[in-house]
Amino acid sequence: MVDEKWIAIQESLRKKSDLTARLNLIPYEGTPEIKENSSGKYLYIRKRELGKVTSKYVDKYSDELFQVLLKGTKEARALRKEIRLLEKELARLGYSESVLAPEVLLNLDFARANMKTLIYDQTILEGVGTTFPQTETILENGKVSGVSAEDVQKILNLKHAWEFILDKDVIQAKTDFYVLSYIARLVNEGLIDAGGRIRGVPVKIGGSNYIPPLPLETSVREHIEQIVMGDHEPIEVAIELCLFAMKTQIFLDGNKRAAVLFANHYLIGKGKGLIAIPYQDVSKFKKLLIDYYEDKDVASIKKYMKDKCWRKIE
Repeated sequence: MVDEKWIAIQESLRKKSDLTARLNLIPYEGTPEIKENSSGKYLYIRKRELGKVTSKYVDKYSDELFQVLLKGTKEARALRKEIRLLEKELARLGYSESVLAPEVLLNLDFARANMKTLIYDQTILEGVGTTFPQTETILENGKVSGVSAEDVQKILNLKHAWEFILDKDVIQAKTDFYVLSYIARLVNEGLIDAGGRIRGVPVKIGGSNYIPPLPLETSVREHIEQIVMGDHEPIEVAIELCLFAMKTQIFLDGNKRAAVLFANHYLIGKGKGLIAIPYQDVSKFKKLLIDYYEDKDVASIKKYMKDKCWRKIE
């Protein structure tokens, strides 16, 4: 009975965090209003902040933009309603929010401050050819020419996934297969169906002779638990989690993206910094990764990740 209650709490927390992340992705939250003067019509967003009504300029009026703002307002209201219902359910289940340790709160702020750079590094690792300014514009919901819809979706999905793991409720959750599969679902959203489901077909690794066996969910769960419960430093655990998820190729796609986020979920939860493969070293990392896949050199990539990919909070 206790297990069922715990599972229900964890599921509600993940849903709440997902809804909160989606709410944060709405660029303009509030009630759209039209203001007109001698030079034309303009759109603003009106909302109440700290007891005061504010009005924020959006752009020149157009029917299309006005409809977008109305849709955002409707979506935000629906999301807030769902969040309130989940909060009531959590209260019914007896859940109360824990106070996070100061080092974890600092780590969350550190991650949020560096999120655009972290996402850019991940896009380069995935072969997305956007520049940093282009990536930044996409993350701020702007339009960029010359970038495919698929690449835009990948970037926005990474933003959504980072928002998810940086939620205060989610960062307190156990780093387990459930969290990993949910991250995979987010990074694959709109790209493949059932992106968080364990793969059931063979795959090949480009540039390598290594063919990962079909993953068994029970085995994956147990292996993740063994890594997390091992007697190692947090950075070493995070690296093991990242490399295991990459090599096992648990999902049909998005494994490197999910693996990096999964490792960061663990590391941030310990207040021990971030893992990111620097964009300028992606070629070197991929070579080390191939050697790791083929069991030619297991130690070098771990040392490289600890020395070059670990961003500590100074």
